[in-house]
Amino acid sequence: MPRESVILVDEKDRRLGICEKVRAHEEGKLHRALSIFLVDQSGRILLQRRDLGKYHSGGLWANSCCGHPRPGEPTLTAAKRRLNEELGIQVELSRAFTSRYTADVSDGMQENELVHVFFGSLESRPKPNPAEVMDVSVVSFAELASGLKTNADRFAPWLHHYVAHHSGELVRGIENTARS
Repeated sequence: MPRESVILVDEKDRRLGICEKVRAHEEGKLHRALSIFLVDQSGRILLQRRDLGKYHSGGLWANSCCGHPRPGEPTLTAAKRRLNEELGIQVELSRAFTSRYTADVSDGMQENELVHVFFGSLESRPKPNPAEVMDVSVVSFAELASGLKTNADRFAPWLHHYVAHHSGELVRGIENTARS
């Protein structure tokens, strides 16, 4: 399998170069990333539990899908690619907001990302790729927020960040997506 590369960026999301993905996480280099929240008609969010074999944060619950654009790949195109690779789903996505965060993750790695967050309608049953996803669940925002408080260690750090720093944007995205 070829090694994946990520796009290194500055604080304004300007491309600075490329770096091998695992190395970028080992060295905490700022890079472009993407996150997707799929929402059903009832306004519930699809969460995924990352496969234990992932290079970091295995076994933790996260939002519907995450990933990185490849060098030269538009971020929206990458989001659609990752959604299909991880969950076997193809839907239209809308960009909601950008988030900047850092977090220590498993095995001494660090997330240092400028993340483009997208929303999409959960219109079909996911077909999780077992190399990526070990389980899925659909929860309300209130259930998610409660779970993050009562079982914090079961969730990926970026999901904690989104709820702590972007709850208003998440709620608006959920409401807008459920209505469409």
